[in-house]
Amino acid sequence: MKQQKISKQFATIYGLGVKLSSATEADALLVMLEGPTEWNKLKKGARNEKILVVADLEEELEGAQEAGLATLVLDMEDAPVFEKLTQALLAAVAEEILEPGADVIALYSGFEAGKIDSISYIRLDERLGRLTARDLRKLETSVPLETLKMVVDLAVDIGREGREGKPVGTMFVVGDTRRVLENSHPAGFDPVRGYSRNERTLGDARTREAIKEIAQLDGAIVVAADGTVEKTCQLIDAPHASVTLSKGLGSRHWAAAAISKSTKSVAVVVSESNGTVRLFQNGEVMLRIEPFRRAMKWKEFDFEPPHPPSVD
Repeated sequence: MKQQKISKQFATIYGLGVKLSSATEADALLVMLEGPTEWNKLKKGARNEKILVVADLEEELEGAQEAGLATLVLDMEDAPVFEKLTQALLAAVAEEILEPGADVIALYSGFEAGKIDSISYIRLDERLGRLTARDLRKLETSVPLETLKMVVDLAVDIGREGREGKPVGTMFVVGDTRRVLENSHPAGFDPVRGYSRNERTLGDARTREAIKEIAQLDGAIVVAADGTVEKTCQLIDAPHASVTLSKGLGSRHWAAAAISKSTKSVAVVVSESNGTVRLFQNGEVMLRIEPFRRAMKWKEFDFEPPHPPSVD
């Protein structure tokens, strides 16, 4: 891909961004680009500021890492700019490029595609809707970190996006599959039944999208330690007697606490009321993640045309 020269407008906006980053003592300067540019000039003009360059495709960032810049590929070509920016911040926290409470100066094309024309000063909330690997390592579990990250990211997507504009509550139970299934029974038809293991792995983007649809159905989604969806629509039978939860948490949370208490699994619950994601282990809430932003949905509105005047 041909390298784009830094235009006068880009240089001006970038210079203002660097000054603002320095004045506010921001943790990073995020630049959202649509193609490779003169990375060395970008690095040199940043002085001592940390630079994170973001693009939709990997080839658009070619040479950026070699120049000493942090990079992030979004793969969201058709998404609105605000959603790209939101996802970039979430992914940067998830990949430990940024801390959850970081201050960021963002430069992006807010008005005209291909031209950097906008600056935003963003303070990331400590409850940002993605976990870092460091948070997940605190859980003493045999479930691999990558599997936990895949499940948590999927749960946060469900909590943030919902389905068709409506919030969706669901539960994942990860690890200790044999004992989990011994403490559950089918709620009805299982949509993943009959598919091969390769077709049920959460590492496949198509599987993740399918699970988002299944998440609307009753029952838990049981995930093996290797990230394979073993069964869906499972009702949990684990005993609740020794479980204590905060007021306001519903039956799905009680079931998650019970199964994580009775087995060595980790349960991940998406709250239907507000999209909050909670991780349960040993019958207790170990981590809580708030959705950063629920996806905006257009809604139909009622319209009644004016009546013609009556004729006497």
